[in-house]
Amino acid sequence: MPVADYATYCRMLDNARANKFAYPAINITSSSTINAALAAFSEAKSDGILQVSTGGGEFASGQGVKDMAFGAIALAEFIHRVAERHPHYVAIHTDHCPADKVDKFLRPLLAETRRRRAAGLPNLFSSHMFDGSELPLAENMKVARALLQECAELDVILEVEAGVVGGEEDGVNNEGAPAEKLYTTPEDMVAVARALREVKGGRYMFAATFGNVHGVYKPGNVKLKPTILRDGQAAVAREFGEAGRFDLVFHGGSGSELSEIHETLEYGVVKMNIDTDTQYAYTRPIADHMFKNYDGVLKVDGEVGNKKHYDPRSYLKAAEKLMQARVKQACVDLRSTGTTLFKR
Repeated sequence: MPVADYATYCRMLDNARANKFAYPAINITSSSTINAALAAFSEAKSDGILQVSTGGGEFASGQGVKDMAFGAIALAEFIHRVAERHPHYVAIHTDHCPADKVDKFLRPLLAETRRRRAAGLPNLFSSHMFDGSELPLAENMKVARALLQECAELDVILEVEAGVVGGEEDGVNNEGAPAEKLYTTPEDMVAVARALREVKGGRYMFAATFGNVHGVYKPGNVKLKPTILRDGQAAVAREFGEAGRFDLVFHGGSGSELSEIHETLEYGVVKMNIDTDTQYAYTRPIADHMFKNYDGVLKVDGEVGNKKHYDPRSYLKAAEKLMQARVKQACVDLRSTGTTLFKR
């Protein structure tokens, strides 16, 4: 059962919280990026999370289809098949679904889960993210609460967000967001806990924002305030007891100092999204291949090029290798190396 079922996924998150590490959550868009991430988790002896965004799902469905839910389902089905050959658990997650895409992304995926369960089949997805951060908090939590109720009935974990992650990713552009929106307040964290904690059987993760920014930044350029997580968790514990503390998610971590990443692990971060860095790691060898083999890739001056150089496998293998190395480094940075719960 390398794709984690609900009970196994809960054990994974509990293990991360108890031992103060986090799982790399790798955005994938193709069979090639899936294979790179799975190979890295195998080498690191780490469980992990693979996630697909609305844009990733649309891309995977094909340019002639452009159906984000359909593409996400296809990727998840591929993961279920190939993960059987790897000695670790992997959870399958969907990333950042804003409110205006719930009806064409999240709800069709929940409907597919309901259909599969009625047929006696396992869930395709382990968790989903609803990103209602653009909504007023009360409205955000109203939608999140309804989705959490539905997820609870289907043994699916829900991730929610309050506060805005700056920058731009996958068509969600918060580059002009006011600075104060980049920091979730303790009061907001208490309000999230109050809204969701009474959903019977519902388990959720919370992406609080503490200066996070999507995109590419040099170390030191992102002004994180990890103590926001500490203070928010303390406020929630005062209100609801220690059991009320969140399983936290770290978004927009590119350019973060390693010391800041480690500090967030102390405050309950159990999942960190990795996308920008793996995109670059995947693309870098392809660019290198094209520059070094320009004449072989292109038909120059009436010649026919070199098939060994323009065969996509020649450069995609190199792309997978560097992405694999970057995911393996993420396991080291997040202290998940050697923590797999999987035993044959």
